Amino acid sequence: MSDSKPHVKKVIPLRVSNEPIEPPPGAEPELVSLYQAHKKIYPRSVSGVFSRWRWVVVFLTQIIFYGLPWLEWGQRQAVLFDLGARRFYIFNLVLYPQDFIYLTGILVISAYALFLFTAVAGRLWCGYACPQTVYTEIFLWLEKLVEGDRSMRMRRDAAPWTMERFARKAAKQFLWITLALWTGFTFVGYFTPIHTLATEFAHWDLGSWEIFWTFFYAFATWGNAGFMREQVCKYMCPYARFQSAMFDKDTLIVTYDTERGEPRGARSKKADPAKLNLGSCIDCSLCVQVCPTGIDIRNGLQYECIGCGACADVCDEVMDKLGYARGLVKYTTEHALEQKWTKAETVKHVFRPRVLIYSGILGAILLAMGISLAFRIPFKVDVVRDRGSLARIADGGKIENVFRIQVMNATETSQKFHISVEGLPDLKVASEEDVTIESTQSRWVPVNLQLPYDGAPAGSHTIHFKIDAPALGKQVVEKAVFIVPR
Repeated sequence: MSDSKPHVKKVIPLRVSNEPIEPPPGAEPELVSLYQAHKKIYPRSVSGVFSRWRWVVVFLTQIIFYGLPWLEWGQRQAVLFDLGARRFYIFNLVLYPQDFIYLTGILVISAYALFLFTAVAGRLWCGYACPQTVYTEIFLWLEKLVEGDRSMRMRRDAAPWTMERFARKAAKQFLWITLALWTGFTFVGYFTPIHTLATEFAHWDLGSWEIFWTFFYAFATWGNAGFMREQVCKYMCPYARFQSAMFDKDTLIVTYDTERGEPRGARSKKADPAKLNLGSCIDCSLCVQVCPTGIDIRNGLQYECIGCGACADVCDEVMDKLGYARGLVKYTTEHALEQKWTKAETVKHVFRPRVLIYSGILGAILLAMGISLAFRIPFKVDVVRDRGSLARIADGGKIENVFRIQVMNATETSQKFHISVEGLPDLKVASEEDVTIESTQSRWVPVNLQLPYDGAPAGSHTIHFKIDAPALGKQVVEKAVFIVPR
């Protein structure tokens, strides 16, 4: 055994005093801010393959968003969510609140699609299709159109106010507000028929909720895309916080090749970087200038990165001018950089078990939802017992139960329905058996069922209503109970 004594830490008691701490004599008081001052980001314009793809997505999404409410389908709007009538029209589909399962399916599909795309190539949604990204791109384009390129905007903002600066700012705000109002109008047009909404706007005869949502959505678009921009992605969007749980070292992300680029430094176009002991990066900082969130991709993957690929586009331009190989900044994986894989090897490892599982689950849900929609019965039935009486003796000594059946016609043509019942011998429908219901309407139908007095023993007996739609070739069967009194 060792004779050495164990080491004992000496604990010094902390002196707590309510007396204020005085600064050293002659020291000036210093104001310390607990919040980082926001510095406006002026993204530089860039062209390249990723920039072109981003604008393709911008055009496609906005053509669909702004154009879809004006598309006619028969005698109505092709896509309309009529909350007042509780009907949702999507081309030839008419859905009711009872079809909530389809909304659940859409949400599940969206979630799995997000997991899949993130596992494959990171924040593709954020960089290309997120409304915040799309409208920020459009607002930045309008800003450049009115105020000039990045350097011109920075000089004008740093200079004193002049009439020209005021006029340009006013023109920019006019374009921004006009676009934002049109966006809010279009958004409300998905819930109120847009032709009706346009007429109401022309006569300023809008309902309170239409006014609220039009201007609220317009204000949100104007504020988020015009002023907050990257702050929404950095501080408000939760996706940036949990994206790391969906990434791994085989996820395609925008990456700076440190081994090739370092040490960075300026040099002439004709200089040999090997002789200067320099990497391919010339430290031009263009990758920082084009970044919409203002980060330096050379510092590694950061949660602010939205994966738009602007830094890769501008870096490829610089490499082309210097005569270097492209790909100093590119979409690749951590494993591909470490092990120097080829493109084929990288793609092969991208389709790993996680991606295949997500793809399989997503495909199965899409298939199930498609089959469900294809075999969906286009009318709905709800059976309710009349609360006035459980059972009674009708004319002729027969036992009668009264029910109310709601039939909802989910088609856009008038339909004739036939009501029948089975479950007890000699049980008959003593009321109207055939009913006609207009398109996209519902109707409560009183149904009287009669049974001979000695047709069944006393008690409750299970029966089944059958509602047939001959024109559709469909039938709905609903369970009910017929009561025979003692």
